[in-house]
Amino acid sequence: MITGIKGTRLRKAVAIAVTSGAMLATGALTAAPAQAVTKPSIVAKGGYAMNNANAKTLYTKAADTKLSTGSTTKVMTAKVVLAQSNLNLDKKVTIQKAYSDYVVANNASQAHLIVGDKVTVRQLLYGLMLPSGCDAAYALADTYGSGTTRAKRVASFISKMNTAAKNLGLTHTHFDSFDGIGNGNNYSTPRDLTKIASSAMKNSTFRTVVKTKKYTAKTITKTGSTRTMGTWTNTNTLLSSYSGAIGIKTGSGPEAKYCLVFAATRNGKTVIGTVLASSSITQRATDATKLLNYGFSTI
Repeated sequence: MITGIKGTRLRKAVAIAVTSGAMLATGALTAAPAQAVTKPSIVAKGGYAMNNANAKTLYTKAADTKLSTGSTTKVMTAKVVLAQSNLNLDKKVTIQKAYSDYVVANNASQAHLIVGDKVTVRQLLYGLMLPSGCDAAYALADTYGSGTTRAKRVASFISKMNTAAKNLGLTHTHFDSFDGIGNGNNYSTPRDLTKIASSAMKNSTFRTVVKTKKYTAKTITKTGSTRTMGTWTNTNTLLSSYSGAIGIKTGSGPEAKYCLVFAATRNGKTVIGTVLASSSITQRATDATKLLNYGFSTI
């Protein structure tokens, strides 16, 4: 028998414990639910983000709307090159005057490749993805397309790009160029581009290239001497501004506006996505940052 003040305290303690247990059992005493993360608003016309591990959608805005892709097209250019059987990354490609004339005529972004220089395929991939060199894109398309003329080889390479899109099951994507300078029929969607990028990121060379901030190529001149090229700087500012950023590719143009295919890894989880037709270089990075933050908060 429990008596006295101590006994009273003990009875009260037992009663409180029993009551608390009952409330816990019935769920009456539970932690407040976590605040729901607000879906961000972005300026870009279209946006998409997914969990790269399982392709689970994390964010959509006009995700299946066909839009011009600008130089984000080059993600597929690189993917097609890297998918070639028996690919030799050290194969040397001689830079043709046609590549130089092309970038000048189109006022296109370039790697400033020198006519007559021998450049390795590996170096061309850096020239393609960091400074977004349309001259590097042309060289790769000419090298890995089939045909007796340059025009036929380029057409063959673009056909390979479209076949690769079909093989990924993409129905809202079409390429009519190797670099994004299209002829009115070069388009994709935020969702499709993200899937292309996710597939490309399975290749270790691609992953290494797109996370590189700066690269200096040493090419071989016509006379056999070594030329140290001007350093190529990656146009993807997220690599410096976003913790965990691992790529992937910028794009811009009169029709495409400002685009960015992006990816970042934090705590072993990777969010990958795309923003198309944003309003400026700064805004596309802001849009992508919002989607990454949202993705990591909901993944």
